[in-house]
Amino acid sequence: MELTPPAPEIRTLARPVLSPWRILEMNLGFLGLQFSFGLQQGNMAPIYSYLGANEAQLPLLQLAGPVTGLIIQPLIGAFSDRTGGKWGRRTPYFLFGAVLCALGLFLMPLSASLVMAVSVLWLLDAGNNITMEPYRAYVSDRLNPDQRQAGFLTQSAFTGLAQMLAFVTPSLLVAFGMNQDWVDPHGIPYTVRTVFWAGAVLSFVTIVWSVIRVPELPLSPAEQARIAAAPKGFGAALFEIVAAIRDMPVAMRKLGMMSLFQWFGMWGYWTYVVYVVARQVYGTADPHSSGFHSAVLTNGEMAAFYNLVAFGAAFALMPLVRRFGPGPLHALCLAAGGIGIIALPHVTEKALLFIPVTGIGLAWGSIMGNPYAILSNAIPSERTGVYMGIFNMMIVIPMLLFGVVMANVDLGPVSFGLGVYENLLGGDPRNMLTLCGACLLVAAASVLWVREGRPGHTSPPLPAAA
Repeated sequence: MELTPPAPEIRTLARPVLSPWRILEMNLGFLGLQFSFGLQQGNMAPIYSYLGANEAQLPLLQLAGPVTGLIIQPLIGAFSDRTGGKWGRRTPYFLFGAVLCALGLFLMPLSASLVMAVSVLWLLDAGNNITMEPYRAYVSDRLNPDQRQAGFLTQSAFTGLAQMLAFVTPSLLVAFGMNQDWVDPHGIPYTVRTVFWAGAVLSFVTIVWSVIRVPELPLSPAEQARIAAAPKGFGAALFEIVAAIRDMPVAMRKLGMMSLFQWFGMWGYWTYVVYVVARQVYGTADPHSSGFHSAVLTNGEMAAFYNLVAFGAAFALMPLVRRFGPGPLHALCLAAGGIGIIALPHVTEKALLFIPVTGIGLAWGSIMGNPYAILSNAIPSERTGVYMGIFNMMIVIPMLLFGVVMANVDLGPVSFGLGVYENLLGGDPRNMLTLCGACLLVAAASVLWVREGRPGHTSPPLPAAA
């Protein structure tokens, strides 16, 4: 039984070749979007700790982002593929998501309880996820295939730059005289409030700039006819997601194994690294101590450094990816990241932390570009949005799995999680990072299985729709 009517044959039209400057401008909104993600990575676990959460509860409290991404991104991708109004296919989602993101960033540092912080995180992640996959699809829509690797690696570069700024700004505020121990009545430092409010402005302004400076291309008559003929509504979007999963390209299926270990490891690293730094360098596990505040700032400096490495690596990888292919290069970068994460819990001096962090930066720079370079040329153009959304499911499912496996939350008659963090890892974040590094090494080995990422390999063409 056909889930959607057959699409008319669509001849791929050549897009205008964009200059490097225009490619930078079209991806500028990624700077604001990833600044927001950087703020979440560096601050949500400490904010929960300031509001009274213990370390075993963190995987559960962090589930808002993965759950939101699992639900929203495939749906928004499918909706945007079927949107054809005067504002374009992707632009309405950019702008609506930017408004929600700015609102979430403004409210988060004002959280007075765990319930409020989790609720605002749902709002913030909804805004980020509504924007994210249409933005990925926008690159495929706007660029010729031979410019897409440059487009996605530019997004990777902006990811590194934005998150570097997000992580380092609190330390800069302290360097300019703000007291790191100046906190509001709920224990949240005012450095956090300042940087979140700056992020609210940045995320909205940069996305609007991209929309204005590099607008979407008008749809061809064939694309307009396809969109007009496609069924609309929530049910049609769900059917399209099911059909797209059924017809998933081989390359995308193979990338699923890599994504499982890659994102399980990175999510665990982001959740627990500040607690490792607090114990190893500052000798404290108390989230209300000055030493813990110093650990949060140090983690921000480390993350800023590895994002700076990622920013540089994104440009350095451009010529290498053409020679060696995105698959082998990604495997090498993931291995460097895995070794760095495994080494980190054994470092006790602040200055030495930046040596293993270099490997993490190489991995992060590759993660945000090379898998999408493999994927973008393996999926049909008229289904770019929905497949980018489904690919995001391969990102958030490992994060959900992490929460279920690691959490240990007792709510009286109801308990959640398998409690691996406490029962098998001894409640020690250093053991957690060792496990996360091993996951990245497994991901590095699995990406070599994806032949479509090797130089000279072309994925077979796919039918337009089921």
